[in-house]
Amino acid sequence: MLMATLGERAAGTDVPDKARLLLDEARAAARRNHDAARFEVLRMADALRDSGIPVVLMKGSAYLMALLPPLPGRNIGDLDIMVPRESLADTERALKGAGWLSVKPRGTYDDAYYRQWMHELPPLAHEMRGGVIDLHHTILPLTARLTPRPERIFEHAVRPAALAPGGETDALPDNIFVMSPPEMLLHSATHLAYDGDFQGGARNLWDIDRLVRHFAKAEGFWDELTIAAAAHDLTVPLARALRLAEALYETPSPPSVRGRGDIVDRLALRKLRGHDEYGQGAAPGAQFLLFLRGHWLRMPPLMLARHLWTKWRARRGEGRREAPQNAR
Repeated sequence: MLMATLGERAAGTDVPDKARLLLDEARAAARRNHDAARFEVLRMADALRDSGIPVVLMKGSAYLMALLPPLPGRNIGDLDIMVPRESLADTERALKGAGWLSVKPRGTYDDAYYRQWMHELPPLAHEMRGGVIDLHHTILPLTARLTPRPERIFEHAVRPAALAPGGETDALPDNIFVMSPPEMLLHSATHLAYDGDFQGGARNLWDIDRLVRHFAKAEGFWDELTIAAAAHDLTVPLARALRLAEALYETPSPPSVRGRGDIVDRLALRKLRGHDEYGQGAAPGAQFLLFLRGHWLRMPPLMLARHLWTKWRARRGEGRREAPQNAR
């Protein structure tokens, strides 16, 4: 997952020929990925150009369009964007008119669950290119125990060029933004330390390391970050992400912001470092406990039980329908 990033950092250094070949292939693949991701961003921007809806690019697409330090070698997956919740229907309609269609049929349990409880609508995949847009209205599920303030993100959002070196980047419509530096870091930290089970944690922590080292050069950044974290109720996941980044990459941060470690940190580091000689996970106990923790934080116990029961019944029904076909 970090092969292309390693290749970018090793460019111009003396490495064995076989390693050089692997690194160069990874770098080339990452650059093709960036070209495809940029194309998808520009097509989305065209689709929403005249809507008047503010659109905030998130994660990899934000790094790409603002030319931020996590970018070199970073693979960019789905196009993540955020709009005000009251603009979801208009945004979805405009994107569907431009060829992005929902992957969850309307009226199904999954579609209803996304729309009622999640921080995003069901994914939208382009009917021709297959590119996927994840359309968010906040950064955590509505069932989560923490309650960030999406309206603050829009209030503090900036144009990508405002963060790009020299203020130069691809031309985008006036309604396309990225998060402010404190909230961009907060979102990355929350995605790592609260919203999931530390899957892909090494890459996500590398994003955090790069963002910290870049944004912390600005005077007053840490004060702005702690104020934003308190306003969004995200002080705890921010502190955890900074501790883990320090443990893996020696990411500098004030001790007063990092706080003290706990058992979850130890489990996360065990998972992050627990790989065998083939790169496969070798810490199943830690992974299972973090999996349970991730679901526990995302929704109340009764809702979680009902959700898992419904999903199990649906999968069991699918298995029964497939069995007679396989027997033919």
